Amino acid sequence: MDNVQGITRLLRNWSDGDEEALNHLFPLVYEELHHQAHVYLNRERPGHTLQTTGLVHEAYLKLIGQNTGQWDSRFHFFAFASRVMRNILVDHARSKNRDKRGGGALKISLADVNIKAPENDLDLLALDEALTRLAVVDHQQVKVVELRYFGGLSLEETAEALNVSRATVARDWNVARAWLHRELTRSNA
Repeated sequence: MDNVQGITRLLRNWSDGDEEALNHLFPLVYEELHHQAHVYLNRERPGHTLQTTGLVHEAYLKLIGQNTGQWDSRFHFFAFASRVMRNILVDHARSKNRDKRGGGALKISLADVNIKAPENDLDLLALDEALTRLAVVDHQQVKVVELRYFGGLSLEETAEALNVSRATVARDWNVARAWLHRELTRSNA
């Protein structure tokens, strides 16, 4: 059995109450969670106090503490992990801003996803606020951004995770990027 099928099977077993499945699952998902965390933190400002392993462990603890019921697939699990990591990073940024009374906002680069902002770095809090506003307009577009940007999933993987066509994901991705560009440019003006 390949790793993808093994992860899906263990996720389903864990969802069905098999606690032993969780012990077998962690080694299989750790590397991918670590890779996701590494990608996120490489986008952060230099000197960021959160380390890759710390982000993975905090996310994993939240994931096992919030077993949401049925995991449809490994994509579903990693999509949820993306949202958890996003929330941890946003909470961390808020905490730092609170500590510094507004200074030192957490920055991330969106250059690799072609959301053009006036600067190369984007305030994670501004992105989170923009995504919250976008959720009022189109919740699925927010999911697409979370999966693609925060989760690092391809168009195909995102389509599978959301159970929609690749064309729908591509359209939502393009519209969401344009919407975020407008919102982030407006907030930076």
